[in-house]
Amino acid sequence: MRKLLNTLYVTTPESYLAKDGENVVIRLDDKEKFRMPIHNIEGIVCFGYMGASPGLMHLCAERNVALSFLTEHGRFLCRVEGAVSGNVLLRRKQYRMADNEEQSVSLAKLFVAGKLANCRTVLQRSFREQNPGKNLPELESAIHLLALKQKQVLRTSSADVLRGVEGEAAQGYFGVFDQLILAQKEDFFMNGRNRRPPKDNVNALLSFVYTLLMHEVRAALESVGLDPCVGFFHTDRPGRSSLALDMMEEFRPYLADRLVLSLINRKQVNKRGFKGNEAGGILMTDDTRKEVITAWQKRKQEEIQHPYLQTSIPVGLLPYAQALLMARFIRGDIDNYPVFVNK
Repeated sequence: MRKLLNTLYVTTPESYLAKDGENVVIRLDDKEKFRMPIHNIEGIVCFGYMGASPGLMHLCAERNVALSFLTEHGRFLCRVEGAVSGNVLLRRKQYRMADNEEQSVSLAKLFVAGKLANCRTVLQRSFREQNPGKNLPELESAIHLLALKQKQVLRTSSADVLRGVEGEAAQGYFGVFDQLILAQKEDFFMNGRNRRPPKDNVNALLSFVYTLLMHEVRAALESVGLDPCVGFFHTDRPGRSSLALDMMEEFRPYLADRLVLSLINRKQVNKRGFKGNEAGGILMTDDTRKEVITAWQKRKQEEIQHPYLQTSIPVGLLPYAQALLMARFIRGDIDNYPVFVNK
């Protein structure tokens, strides 16, 4: 198990990143604002950056520190990487499995079933926390639907059918997501999932946190020697991290959706942190992005009992634990991939 280090999020668009010996330095208007030893960082994510020195890029590549650049609103731009590392035999076996339709569908079913189980847990938790005896027929119906779709997923033998079932389940889940929002209802509401661009404040939050989660999952897969671009459920596409998207499925409800609901229901964010643009989308302000990132980092420090490993680990290590289990499964060390399911 690797040590839980920090991801450095740079949210001030005018920041310039540089190297000073073994330190990462952030400068603003030619003045040093922050520095941290490279050995204390596992990843750097820059939102709307001014630039980064070649020396810093070389240092990050040399020390296997992920350096990603996004727009100030969270859209992925590029990632600086060093030489390809990891076990070539592991990756070759991964590619062979991805080319085998039966094996791909078998793994894809686990990803989707895990996602639906965790979505159902999110709904059940909200159902229990709301007023006892309150009539919530739509929420009860969605919980029942997810249970049925999870069983249907495990019986499916076709990738196309699996995508259809997953889509129906997602529509049912996000169809009642608005009922999980218990505060600031006039400003935070949801009438289904939308993106590129998000049309409301809730979808803007979800898209941003999913971006943070993607960075963590991709870095975890690379750390164990797997290729994050070759998946089993999401199809290959230039520039798409298909395996990272696969593994994200099981984490979305537990790590991302619950965080978004907490931020809204605890009033850690408010309507002043969101604004519209000419394309009809909703964007977050710099202060709100910082608030979300702070909550995300705090969430990663919480402890959880891993259901398969039966040991307590920080929440931030969940992607690394699952990536390690995936590598073990692909190598043949364990009989099946134990998807993460939160009870």
